Amino acid sequence: MILNAFFLALGQLGDPRFRRVLLLGVGLTIALLIASYVGVLWLVRWLVGEDASLPFIGPVGWLNDLAGWSSVGLMLVLSVFLMMPVASAITSLFLDEVAQAVEDRHYPALPPAKPVPLVDQVLDTIGFLGVLIVANIIALMLATVLFFFFPPAWAAVFWGLNGFLLGREYFTLAAIRRVGRAEAKRLRARYAGTIWLAGTVMAIPLSVPLLNLLIPIIGAATFTHIFHAAEARMVAVRSDPSG
Repeated sequence: MILNAFFLALGQLGDPRFRRVLLLGVGLTIALLIASYVGVLWLVRWLVGEDASLPFIGPVGWLNDLAGWSSVGLMLVLSVFLMMPVASAITSLFLDEVAQAVEDRHYPALPPAKPVPLVDQVLDTIGFLGVLIVANIIALMLATVLFFFFPPAWAAVFWGLNGFLLGREYFTLAAIRRVGRAEAKRLRARYAGTIWLAGTVMAIPLSVPLLNLLIPIIGAATFTHIFHAAEARMVAVRSDPSG
């Protein structure tokens, strides 16, 4: 199920709707990171002030510049770790278009999907972004500690955690538009192992710069296929008199 869904998703990367979602997600992500940097820089300059001084030294005009350049370095480091979660969360606002593109090509007989209200999409996106950022910060700290004892643990922690979160989010996004939130949760619980494993397959390329920006698109497409395969199995089980 997983490999078939993954390769079907890769085969559709040239779809114009995929490219549109990618450009929207990356563009908004870069704009958000730039806005965040401007905000941090303004805060640093406001805290330091124009006439900064140090005890026993007096006024120091270079402290403001030092603080400004330090904030540049801080934001560059943070962007390495925040680029992917922020891009994933923002792109999730547009993943309905990816799922629809997949269904138009591979499941043309389906009736129109029920659109998820915009308010619900925004709330889900904010929640997903918050969980991703907090989880990745925790994973980074844990992986840093484990690295000194067992280096491969870094990859296991990072991929395993992000795989769980990505699988949970993208499967829900694919399922909710077809069967509603409650049934999406039931399907997610029934196929939890498959979803986690598929999410981990999505999480592995997160370590590769630039390639990781494609993960929200590939993930949404892959989990659309996984959802339809899981739903077909559930229908088969329910219709089996011996089951």
